Amino acid sequence: MNNILQEIGIENYIYLSVILFCIGIFGVLYRRNAIIMFMSIEIMLNAVNLLFVAFSTYHQDAQGQVFVFFSMAVAAAEVAVGLAILVSIFRNLSSIDIDNLKNLKG
Repeated sequence: MNNILQEIGIENYIYLSVILFCIGIFGVLYRRNAIIMFMSIEIMLNAVNLLFVAFSTYHQDAQGQVFVFFSMAVAAAEVAVGLAILVSIFRNLSSIDIDNLKNLKG
């Protein structure tokens, strides 16, 4: 039986992960919408998780996959708290634009 990692090659997983991470970085740096920034952070986290799984499979060790499981659990909690904060901000300001949040400084 031929392993999928041997067919595709680990280099392609690395390239895909780098591309996803760069898309996430550009989303965080150039977009001013908070929801898009959260989505970009999630894309970066998924790029890192992809590398963990690829290297875990390459080295035939399950530790990377276990780390990804816990990382996804923390990411789910982060999204829940982040969206709750965004809803609270939207109720107060009627906008989730990052530039409008500068007015919240005391």
